[in-house]
Amino acid sequence: MKTTRLLAALLLAAGLAQVQVAHAVSAAIAKPLKEASDLARASKFKEALAKLNGVSGSGPDDTYMLARIRGAAYQGMGDNGAAAQQLEAAFATGKVPGAEAGRLAETLAGIYAQRKENAKAMQWVEKAKAAGDNSAGLRQIQDYVQGSSGDYGQVARENAAKIQAAESAGRRPDEDDLLRLADAYRHTNNKAGDLTVKEKLVTYYPSNKQYAGIYLSDLPGKSGFAQSRYSLDLLRLRLSSGNLTAASDYMELSQQLLTTPLPAEAKSVVDKAYTAGVFGTGAEAARQQRLRDLVNKSAADSAASLAKRTADAKAGKTGDDLVAIGVEYASMGKYDEGIDLIQQGIAKDNLKHPEDAKLRLGIAQLQSGKAKAAGVKTLRSVQGADGASDVARLYIALGAAS
Repeated sequence: MKTTRLLAALLLAAGLAQVQVAHAVSAAIAKPLKEASDLARASKFKEALAKLNGVSGSGPDDTYMLARIRGAAYQGMGDNGAAAQQLEAAFATGKVPGAEAGRLAETLAGIYAQRKENAKAMQWVEKAKAAGDNSAGLRQIQDYVQGSSGDYGQVARENAAKIQAAESAGRRPDEDDLLRLADAYRHTNNKAGDLTVKEKLVTYYPSNKQYAGIYLSDLPGKSGFAQSRYSLDLLRLRLSSGNLTAASDYMELSQQLLTTPLPAEAKSVVDKAYTAGVFGTGAEAARQQRLRDLVNKSAADSAASLAKRTADAKAGKTGDDLVAIGVEYASMGKYDEGIDLIQQGIAKDNLKHPEDAKLRLGIAQLQSGKAKAAGVKTLRSVQGADGASDVARLYIALGAAS
């Protein structure tokens, strides 16, 4: 949201631009009016006012232009009270050109916002809208007024409507609209709404790793989220989004992968930690080396027993073991085999968590490269209120562990 200083600069520029409006005036005031206008555009505001000292018009057209020039001069001097009085007088003449009415009302709204006269500011915001003004400047003024007045409920309604309109039209919502909505939800203690907006920020602006980091930290607090089932996914997504940087985080991810067990993926994570310089130095270097030795041995042992474990999974009564072994194949980069085994497990049915199986299939397809479109389709089909669908959307937004 704009600070008062930035808002003032925005409004001053808008007010002075309006001095240039051409309008029919009587011959008696034409000369001093032009001289005053030129002085105002040159930022010689006191001189401009002096040039109009004692000058009066003979009708509403003259009154309009004199009030416009005086209003702009007072505004340039920082005398917003006198500026508002003059510009309101200009508006009251009924001589404001249709194309300029919105901008003049916007300028008045901004002046009253600076004066913290919020009710009057909002009246002029509405007049500007009624005159067809839908500028970014007007939206900034409105958000400023609503925020400073504590009317976060209205801020939320306004920005939620903008975001819905953008999504309905197939457009990406404006980043500032999303941020303002998130801020309004926080002020109104709408935790569910706040989390939804954070997800939208990740979805529409996935390259901003800060948005991903915040959402990944907050998601486990969502009502019904099965953190024990998806903590590994959240760590993977932190890694893929650039939000896994501490040695302790790499250690936790590696150990969870070993426990799952997915030793080949654990080995990949440990190797990344060493390549990034996160492992291998400091007081924990020896412990990190022991972990590296363990994941290397576990990966080798797992590869050696893979064929037998695959046969056992195929002979099992349920599809859970086939899904698990398929995920292991995928973690080794053997995506075709992994995808096929997960699909066999799903077809076998009797799954403990059917939506989790679809999640694992979608991730493997997405990571395979050649089945990305199918992966997105699979992930979009994941349902449930326990976190499976939330995690699936995150994998889509962040492109899996690319």
